[in-house]
Amino acid sequence: MKKLIALSLIACMAVSAAACGSSSSSDSSAAETTETTETADAAEETADAADTTASDKTWIVAMDTVFRPFEYTDESGNFVGIDVDILKAVAEDQGFKYEIQSLGWDAAVAAVQAGQADVLLAGASITDERKEAGWIFSDSYYDSCQIFAVKGDSTVASLEDLKGQTVAVKNGTAGAKYADSLKDQYGFTVDVYEDSPTMYQAVILGQAVACVEDEPIMADNIKTGGLDLKLVDGTQSEGAPYGFAIMNESNQELLDMINAGLADIKANGTYDEIIATYVYKVGLIDARYSFSAAINLFNSAINFVILIVINKISRKLSDTSLW
Repeated sequence: MKKLIALSLIACMAVSAAACGSSSSSDSSAAETTETTETADAAEETADAADTTASDKTWIVAMDTVFRPFEYTDESGNFVGIDVDILKAVAEDQGFKYEIQSLGWDAAVAAVQAGQADVLLAGASITDERKEAGWIFSDSYYDSCQIFAVKGDSTVASLEDLKGQTVAVKNGTAGAKYADSLKDQYGFTVDVYEDSPTMYQAVILGQAVACVEDEPIMADNIKTGGLDLKLVDGTQSEGAPYGFAIMNESNQELLDMINAGLADIKANGTYDEIIATYVYKVGLIDARYSFSAAINLFNSAINFVILIVINKISRKLSDTSLW
């Protein structure tokens, strides 16, 4: 009997021990599961926070102050232009935020180089020289050439007429580079100015006989500003593309979005609408059909004439026509 009681007590103790062991194991497993879940939740929250930070980033865009029709302040005090509208369309397409800082050309370049701004958008010509200096460009969004302009009553009609004269240029621009490439061949000297308005005034006031700048910029400023200047036909450079520019590889994410956005707005027609708003007007009003936009408009007119002719032929041959 005593043996039976002892065996029963031993059995109970064994069951109790097993139960305790099971409870301890379950508690440990539950603790590990809870810890794993908390770790996963924390990682997910960190990832979400990173995504939110990226999506909430406001990119700083450095621009020129007066570079019509690409960027300028209109009569209502609004900062507008081709660059401004393209930036807005690209940002809306790609879903990123931005802040424009209108600094002037030299200050805008310096801000991007110093990391105070993320990208330069100021009609920057894409050149090998700039690429070698560390500029990283987007895909092209516009092609332009450089051209000389002189005072309205000037007798200068060609580059040969500039011998012994002074030509005004804007610092660090494609126009300045173009003038430098020609000065020895045609015997003129170059004076450098910080912005377009002072460069124009140098010519108007007789401090220089000519100035050089992008053709659509010069034509627009002469027309809208009533400047006593005229363009000299036959002095144009070869065309060069414009692009956005970053100078820090850490901003490649922004450049990738810009390239994707440019491709999208060119495909959906938004780009053409923007160019039409600013450049077609200049090309037609000034009758400067060298602008690519004006050429495109001329092609459209030709296509319309062809359509009329075909319609008349169709009506005559089959009594079927569009109108």
